[in-house]
Amino acid sequence: MTYRELATKKPFIVNKNLGSALEVEPEDLTSTNADGEPVVIPTQKQKYDFDRNGWLLIPNVLSNEEVLEMRDFCERLNSDPTSIAVPERGGLGGPLQKLVDHPVVVGFLNEFLAYPPLASEDCYGFRLEETEVILGTDKHDVEAQTINNRGSGLFRLPGDSHIYRCVPGRGWSGLTRAIWEISDVNETTNDFQFISGSHKSAYPLPENVIDMDTPLWETYTCPQGSLFLYTESITQKNKRTVSHHSEINRVQVSYLYNTVASRWSNWMPNQQLLETMPAKRQTLFRDVYAGGNVVNGDFGNRTSAYPIEI
Repeated sequence: MTYRELATKKPFIVNKNLGSALEVEPEDLTSTNADGEPVVIPTQKQKYDFDRNGWLLIPNVLSNEEVLEMRDFCERLNSDPTSIAVPERGGLGGPLQKLVDHPVVVGFLNEFLAYPPLASEDCYGFRLEETEVILGTDKHDVEAQTINNRGSGLFRLPGDSHIYRCVPGRGWSGLTRAIWEISDVNETTNDFQFISGSHKSAYPLPENVIDMDTPLWETYTCPQGSLFLYTESITQKNKRTVSHHSEINRVQVSYLYNTVASRWSNWMPNQQLLETMPAKRQTLFRDVYAGGNVVNGDFGNRTSAYPIEI
């Protein structure tokens, strides 16, 4: 007997119906960023790795010239903030602003975070929650270890935001963080650790794992200009350190993203700076609601990303 091979061509989603194939693909969403650059669609390998591990490292995204300009800006923020206009003092200032909707970030978030009905060519289907510029020194002692999240994102209740959902053929990450490394990173300078795959864990984190020197805890190394993306629902911890002097050897910029219809923090960018941004970039900060919250889209005629008729 010949058996027909089972194949899933499109994810099957239950929305405002009893289920149907997903019609809208990530590449059908916002196809350019605020600077008019085409977004970069993640490869099948990258999508598989992020869904499997809960994190993805993309090395050498930025050029050396971009890195030098951004590092200089970040060091000025630390050593001479008065040389920078008040609205620009932060992770959205100067050359850093283009990182928030970099083509690689937009393409990735279209796949793992954007809500299709709230995306169009004029607005993003996700929003920016907060940003931070982080500078590290080269001599420090470990003071303590802090667990930031214990994982189990598949089982978090709606409203938590630290969730991870998946169906055959598609993953969705609630709170998603993008870390831009503006300097080389090695195992000594990286104080962030995580447990791969724990965003889907069905069992609680054993207490004796938290402080153990176990291979379960991983970190990453990368050259300057690299991008590290991870779901906030992964088990993660940071080593709190005491610095002995102020010589900076690591610079990173962190951006936290969420779906348009959900909010985790009350942070908002400087209003003066916001008003100077391109219109599409401003949509990263629009009001948090779902019904009709789309710019020049067809939400009014399509209440979901799935076909009206089955």
